[in-house]
Amino acid sequence: MPADAYPPSLASPPGRDQDGDPADPPHRPTGGPGGDLDRSANAPDAGEPGDDQPVSAAPLIAIIGPTGVGKTAAAVALAGRFGGEVVNADSRYLYRGLDSGVAKPTPAERSGIPHHLIDILDPTETMTLARYQDLALAAIGDVLERGAIPFLVGGTPLYVNAVVEGWRLPRVPPDPALRADLEARVAREGVGPLAAELGAVDPEGAERAAGNPRRVIRALEVFAATGVPMSRSGGKGPPPYRALVLALTLDRAALYARVDARADRLLAGGLAGEVRALLASGVSPDAPAMSSIGYRQLVPAIVGDMSLAEAVERVKVATHRYVRHQETWLRQTPAAIVLDTGEPGWLETAARLVGRHLGMA
Repeated sequence: MPADAYPPSLASPPGRDQDGDPADPPHRPTGGPGGDLDRSANAPDAGEPGDDQPVSAAPLIAIIGPTGVGKTAAAVALAGRFGGEVVNADSRYLYRGLDSGVAKPTPAERSGIPHHLIDILDPTETMTLARYQDLALAAIGDVLERGAIPFLVGGTPLYVNAVVEGWRLPRVPPDPALRADLEARVAREGVGPLAAELGAVDPEGAERAAGNPRRVIRALEVFAATGVPMSRSGGKGPPPYRALVLALTLDRAALYARVDARADRLLAGGLAGEVRALLASGVSPDAPAMSSIGYRQLVPAIVGDMSLAEAVERVKVATHRYVRHQETWLRQTPAAIVLDTGEPGWLETAARLVGRHLGMA
């Protein structure tokens, strides 16, 4: 059962736990510790529909993968070739004012190919998973009505899975007062007493939460609002669209080198100034947007609590951790067709797969 609607102060992974624990998807088969990344474009029956038949025959192309692997460039190239529009599935791209540190699509890319769900939140706003799902499905529907092909592109696992797999999510808005009270209790007593309270009303939910404070608090919040255990109020529904999921990968050492170089470029390109400007504008260091990798680590350097060099190293460590989390997600996505972006001709292979999915091959 996915943890629904955590704002970034409680979320995993959108927002604060961007580099944290993988979320538990509903009823999904998982790969082993080594993963099953042999779902290549040449694998038998790759991309064939599974047992869960989609609600609609309308196509959806999802491009997923770890940060820095090249999802945006691939999406722009493929959308341009097939008359597509991009629907963002990256939690960091939602925020206005976060530009240097999150590698958003460039103005040129966005002017050439329509992009949706970018720069729609102020840095102090939160985005629940249920709300994101609603916005993404609405955007995809609009793209299809215009006769274009929707490309769902991003590396935030919960966002992609909620849309592609049709998760049924409790529509319970955050209760700030209750959350503040429960968070204060965790700070005073630890998560144990709250987990015990959850176990009394939702044993399955308590087991899934596994002592994670964010998930325990959200499950208690849903129960307080509805009287129904969170474990019984959601699940995985039929897919809303006929999706082709392309998972981009790269050798981990090469990917680490790429994201490290990007961190150095971002610092040279003014990321520290952008963080400083956000703080000067009144954005709190605890604001949802400031939990993003790069911003969270640079705040202590901006206020003088650590050196800039140390902050940059922390950015790199956090990014490496998030890459590993995203790779775990890919191993748990059996429907995805894996494309190694280090291999020659991978983009043409992707185009061939998209064309076949759209009936153009």
